[in-house]
Amino acid sequence: MGEPFVVTPEVAPSALNVVGENVTVLAKGDRTGSYEVFLQSGAEGVGPPLHAHPWDEAYFVIEGVLRVTIGDKAHDLAAGGFAHIPAGSYHNYAGVGGPARFVSITSQPGAARFFADLDREVPTVPPDLPALLAVAERHRVQVQPPA
Repeated sequence: MGEPFVVTPEVAPSALNVVGENVTVLAKGDRTGSYEVFLQSGAEGVGPPLHAHPWDEAYFVIEGVLRVTIGDKAHDLAAGGFAHIPAGSYHNYAGVGGPARFVSITSQPGAARFFADLDREVPTVPPDLPALLAVAERHRVQVQPPA
């Protein structure tokens, strides 16, 4: 079980650059004892390819419109919109009509380490695809090949 903690803007960690998206790690699983929480933002069209991972994930949109695709169905979520993606489901997201800002929550540790490795090992946009795929494989993230 984790210990109580508070994150204010003054002590929040610097945002990671995750393939062009800003990701601030607000709560790592080693601190909470279970889940992880992130503040994410990106320009229009910025987001990951279709992918799946072994943790559940949820998004709550704060600003803009976030297009969340789960399987083959896309959902445009405005501020106040929420999406839950079960573990193992192929999904992606990107801002539409401008930048988007949202909170994401994962059901178990893993994403924070994955994001940190992407920030360190895949710093360019567009990304070095072989490097991105190598990081993804190491973290049990499956990237769906383009059709």
